[in-house]
Amino acid sequence: MVNSSPDLKGFVRALPKTETHLHLEGSLAYELLHGSDPEKYPAAPVWREPEYRFESFAQFDETLLGHALPWFTSPERYYEAARVTFARHVDQNVRYVETSFHLGIVEFVDFSGQQIIEAIRAAVPPELEVRIYAGMLRSNYAGPVRPVIDDLVNWDDLDGVDLHGFEPVPTEAWSAPVWEKLRSAGKVTKCHAGECDGAHRVREAIEDLGVTRVQHGVRAIEDPAVVQLAVDREVTFDVCPISNVKLKVYDDMASHPLRQLMQAGVRCTVSSDDPLVFGNQVSDDYEALAWDGGFTRNELAQLARNGWEVADVSAEQKQRAIAEVDRVEAAFGNV
Repeated sequence: MVNSSPDLKGFVRALPKTETHLHLEGSLAYELLHGSDPEKYPAAPVWREPEYRFESFAQFDETLLGHALPWFTSPERYYEAARVTFARHVDQNVRYVETSFHLGIVEFVDFSGQQIIEAIRAAVPPELEVRIYAGMLRSNYAGPVRPVIDDLVNWDDLDGVDLHGFEPVPTEAWSAPVWEKLRSAGKVTKCHAGECDGAHRVREAIEDLGVTRVQHGVRAIEDPAVVQLAVDREVTFDVCPISNVKLKVYDDMASHPLRQLMQAGVRCTVSSDDPLVFGNQVSDDYEALAWDGGFTRNELAQLARNGWEVADVSAEQKQRAIAEVDRVEAAFGNV
């Protein structure tokens, strides 16, 4: 049944939510840019409109970097961006966030990754649990960032790592042993796969890199064997529906395979990816799934539960949050 109730926003707001696929630089509030230079950054750029579609990943990447990099010039700028981002999470009743910062930025600035982590952590409000990941390109190990990557095992305040960037770039031989070393040091390992390339990249992330957290993963649907692999290995796909549509991975929300993946037994979560560029917040993704994808409240509630199932919190906190999802679902009904 298509979820057409006017109470949809209230239902989504009431759900205690997680966000498990969020790029910190890509979450920069556009209002901060506009306020810093209204002439350079007009109030409503067309690429933030819901109907806008990027013609290529390169166009998206150029837009993102062209707007984010001028802002992130100091730890203080990271703090301010994170403060506003996390306040928006609190406003949406998001209570747990996994966010990554781009480790490669340390090549171009005079501050360290540890200082970035410190700035992000200082911005976390008491209502929110935040886990911080270092994201890196598949090619970063060949350059000056290599010693930084090798030292990540010693960063006690780092929760995990993520491979991101233009997915058709080959995954290099360094990745698997480094990912294994980081897991052995207690870090969670993720990988972007199954977005701009096919199901074989999801298989690679699971089998070669050993991850149980795939960022996106949606194109696994193109190979039933890869979907079953994800189910058998209990892999979670951290899915970003609006991002997938605006990058033309799928034509619209109705053709997005999220429901098919869930019905096949893959645990999927919902996140916003890069709100700076896509003009969304995670609540918008929930609402879009309902309005445009026909998701019922039961399905949206299950997505919220899935986020808590993989959240890095105590068993007691998981149970409390999932019980609250159950109460919200029961109170609003399945329409």
